[in-house]
Amino acid sequence: MGTKQTLNGRLHQIVDELVHQGVTLEQARQEFERQFITASLRSNDWNFCRSARSLGVHRNTLRNKVSHLGIGVSERRGRNIGRSVLRRSAPKA
Repeated sequence: MGTKQTLNGRLHQIVDELVHQGVTLEQARQEFERQFITASLRSNDWNFCRSARSLGVHRNTLRNKVSHLGIGVSERRGRNIGRSVLRRSAPKA
């Protein structure tokens, strides 16, 4: 119960700040979703099946959201996989 109250209090402060700054509901929703999904992917070592399961969505839905929200290699800090894939797919000069 203490954790829920703390979360609600923190969320209330963030929402008030966003409203005060003139952030739209769509902007706030997209940013929240982007950060929530990125955190889930990081905690699951970028495994889409495990992340989708923990988020309660189908893995294809997760992939679509990742694409739509622009979550990509830059969020994979410290992961060599993303960087090597980028190098391989880059056009040769």
